Amino acid sequence: MPHTTTSPAQRVPGRDRPAVRPALDRGRGLLGPALALIHSGRAPTRSVLTSELAVTRATAGAIAAELEALGLVAVDPRPSGSGRGRPSHRLAVAPGGPVVLAAQLHADGFSVALAGLGGTLGEPVDRPLPRTADPEEVLRAVAEAGARLVAASPRRCLGAALAVPTPVTDSGGRALAAMYLDWPSGTPVRDLFAAAVAGALPGLPTAVANDANLAALAEHRHGAGCGARHLLYVTSGHRGVGGALVVDGRLHTGSDGLALEVGQLTVDPGGRPCPCGRRGCLDVEADPPALLAAAGVTPGPAEPLLEAARAVVRAASHDPVARAAVDRVVECLGAGLAGMVNILNPDRIVLGGIHLDLLAAAPERLPAVVAERCLWGRSAGVPVLPAALERPDLTGAAELAWQPFLDDPQSTAAG
Repeated sequence: MPHTTTSPAQRVPGRDRPAVRPALDRGRGLLGPALALIHSGRAPTRSVLTSELAVTRATAGAIAAELEALGLVAVDPRPSGSGRGRPSHRLAVAPGGPVVLAAQLHADGFSVALAGLGGTLGEPVDRPLPRTADPEEVLRAVAEAGARLVAASPRRCLGAALAVPTPVTDSGGRALAAMYLDWPSGTPVRDLFAAAVAGALPGLPTAVANDANLAALAEHRHGAGCGARHLLYVTSGHRGVGGALVVDGRLHTGSDGLALEVGQLTVDPGGRPCPCGRRGCLDVEADPPALLAAAGVTPGPAEPLLEAARAVVRAASHDPVARAAVDRVVECLGAGLAGMVNILNPDRIVLGGIHLDLLAAAPERLPAVVAERCLWGRSAGVPVLPAALERPDLTGAAELAWQPFLDDPQSTAAG
């Protein structure tokens, strides 16, 4: 943080050196927390930043000025509001600041987008998967699509991250169960993505993580999970069911990144066969293919599964077959959610993908199933909310790419 010196006219009489503001060493250490507060919208003004960081007004001002000098934050000196007290400068992410590349893989294709701070996502580009299931070729296609976005943007790109529909180990970055991508167990997805990005966008740092984990992080920072201490996020976008737990702002990932594989909960022992080898897992009883099968609908070869499943939910208002399909999947989903609530005791549940559509179609029944099957019953019901972000997986990938710079904003100067 730069020191502020005084002019000769401001020097203290009787001394041979100027009076200076105390060194803001503590302010340097708070650059990351300050940027995180502004990034998540929790510090819209300098006065709020001062309070949240528990620092002096001068220190908060110097922190904001340093973040502005890095091109990350915009400081608007016009006073906010018209209340009593000293007016406070507005704080926001810099509209023309740097971006990161966010990417997402799913069973029907992949998506890429550029993302700035503040959870702002540029227009996503959606593409089908290459005909081959070879991981290197798939990831090369993702990196090349991302490189085209970066080349077309005037903003500096700092990093890239990928959300994948499989658990990924923390220790080796390996995809252990990429069942819906037809990848071998243990595929080194972190290394393969890094190599693909290095070929298309040399010099960018990269990261890879499970899509449900990243979506949960995005919803906690920018969506329906804001303010929750123990947030349970459950979703199904294409095939399978993913889940994640955010505790006090941090993902609970277990000993090696493999926690909360909620899709493997058994909700119907005699139900549909699961790729894991068992029957009746939540993975195959509460995903789009399960809803389509219950309704007797076969989507076209080029029709995204999520869109086909949403059409069934919309038809439930007038079609008895669709209504029965929705009701069946709601019961399975509610049973799975109740099992998670009994174990995890979250204070909020957020549903994404087809599950938020099911909640809209059964706004009373789905929470009722959860409450009926919970140990505490209706007396300790957990709020069940729809996800608020349009593309939480991509937004979560952006959060992953931004994280090193949220931890150390000064590193953006060398990005």
